[in-house]
Amino acid sequence: MHRLARGMSQTDLARALKITFQQVQKYEKGMNRVSASRLQQTADVFGLPVSAFFGDAGASEIDGGGLANFVTTKEGLDLNRAFAAISDRDVRRGVVRLVETIVKDAPDAQVTEG
Repeated sequence: MHRLARGMSQTDLARALKITFQQVQKYEKGMNRVSASRLQQTADVFGLPVSAFFGDAGASEIDGGGLANFVTTKEGLDLNRAFAAISDRDVRRGVVRLVETIVKDAPDAQVTEG
């Protein structure tokens, strides 16, 4: 969530950590364990304490908890699962543009274009 909230790609994070983006993918999917030293290195990249990666400790540091709270709802999980299932990169970008367009007219909308 910290990476996404900052608009950072897996490739950008991988470069900062001096690893491959595939390794970042494996960490994010939970396929590989993250060592304490890698966790500290990642926290340093984001300028956060390591505790920000545990429980709700870092949720408010992202966006006041809004994104973190949404992702844990049924709708948030459903949306993320469906979006992750889209294999075509152009289609994913189109979906993001569509949603950004929909919310642009919403009051207090805060959309970061990516």
